[in-house]
Amino acid sequence: MKQITSIQNSFVKSLVQLQDKAKARRQTGTFLIEGKREISIAVKGGYDIEILLFFPEICSEADARALSQNAEVIEINKEVYQKLAYRDTTEGILAVAKTKMLHLSDLKLSINPLILIAEAPEKPGNIGALLRTADAANLDAVIIANPKSDLYNPNIVRSSVGCLFTNQIATGTTSEIIAFLKEQKINFYCATLQNSTGYHTQDYTGSTALVVGTEATGLTEEWRKEATQNIIIPMQGEIDSMNVSVAAAILIYEAKRQRGF
Repeated sequence: MKQITSIQNSFVKSLVQLQDKAKARRQTGTFLIEGKREISIAVKGGYDIEILLFFPEICSEADARALSQNAEVIEINKEVYQKLAYRDTTEGILAVAKTKMLHLSDLKLSINPLILIAEAPEKPGNIGALLRTADAANLDAVIIANPKSDLYNPNIVRSSVGCLFTNQIATGTTSEIIAFLKEQKINFYCATLQNSTGYHTQDYTGSTALVVGTEATGLTEEWRKEATQNIIIPMQGEIDSMNVSVAAAILIYEAKRQRGF
């Protein structure tokens, strides 16, 4: 079995690039996952694991091999592990996994889908929180419009606590996604301040997409003009907006309530 004991190793340097650079992830079509739970969830979610790297003082070779039968397994020492791991609690195991293309056409929707769409979210923590909420509500899909962040950014992988792998995810431009929704006959409700009615007044029991924008600028005009209905969450304090992941959770669980959970 191969062993790596130097952080100067060229392969280790390439893995650091995967952690730090979206360009490296795009060029190689791979990314890093830390932790037994996250790796096992990724395997369950259909992600191909190419390589497993384990630090034997924390994770045994047998435990590493149990995570993926097809992956190459490499033993690393403490120095290499600490160079690659972002957290101290990743159980001595990292994986190199293949990215997915995230095309709209690859989505497999139910007869009566409930979808979350987020336009141009930037903060990895917010994206992770959106994915966790989508998983909790067992949504059909999460679609990111005009993405500004690489979804395989390690901060998104971590903040989603594995929910990057449990959700069906697609990306596209606003125009592409609106065309997709219309083709699939999915009503879409846009959370916005302009020309809106209370979110609780709408019927989400049919095929539904809930659309949220950024806290700073909200949704673009194209969404607001094309929406089945613009909706608003009543704000009774001094501010006129809330965290995007909180707003999404309110809308999602109203739809789930109407659908009888």
